[in-house]
Amino acid sequence: MTGGPLTLAIDVGGSGLKAAVLSPDGELLSVRERRETPYPCTPGVLLDELAALAAAQPAYDRVSVGFPGAIRRGRVRDVTAFVRPAPGKDPDPKLKELWANYDLETALAQRFGKPVRVANDADVQGCAVIEGHGMELVITLGTGVGCATFFDGALLPHMELSHGRFGDGTSIEVACGDHERQKIGKEKWRERVLDALEAFEQMVLPDHVYIGGGNAKKLDPDTLGPNRTVVPNVSGLLGGIALWERVESTCAVSPHAHAPA
Repeated sequence: MTGGPLTLAIDVGGSGLKAAVLSPDGELLSVRERRETPYPCTPGVLLDELAALAAAQPAYDRVSVGFPGAIRRGRVRDVTAFVRPAPGKDPDPKLKELWANYDLETALAQRFGKPVRVANDADVQGCAVIEGHGMELVITLGTGVGCATFFDGALLPHMELSHGRFGDGTSIEVACGDHERQKIGKEKWRERVLDALEAFEQMVLPDHVYIGGGNAKKLDPDTLGPNRTVVPNVSGLLGGIALWERVESTCAVSPHAHAPA
């Protein structure tokens, strides 16, 4: 282990919240803690849950957070999961209002009293798994579907590609989400995911695709085809180191880390 700051890495998911402290070289220094994601999940509820996760971890110097939505300069531009009162339910206008443009990065920096960086969860996971050559696409399968794109190691501006529609007009986010998986069964869900991967590849034309998230392990690797790799879910935490180390203009969503108020 090399010297340097210790990072509290947090992976916010639609079904679970995970945290662990990482060494400067990405070694897990603590047991990965997990809590169920509560619903309805307002900004205040999420802050309380993440503070409880952090309290169970050893000392750290900074915080990296992967969030299941679009983040721009630390603010929430869109989050599909948390505007719903429960997974699979219709969006709630009041929750939409609470999350719209919410400055999550500053709120977390104030709560933790440490420098914080927040990025989309697929962006963070991609920082941990990409090789840095050509166009690389990262897909996360969990409560919903996330995506991130990289070119020669540079993180491209985040786009919610999974909101695109295919098949019967349902969004990829919904059709391949966990609620639908439980509803239609594993085999039909796997077929949908393969169709969605084809749709993503037609849009992005990637040289390689990495598939992560909690439901990635439910795929059959033998059916994925070439240039597609399933990556471990722990990458959602390990990317927290790369989020700080990469050139700020490429991987860090915010132009600077907020200092505590």
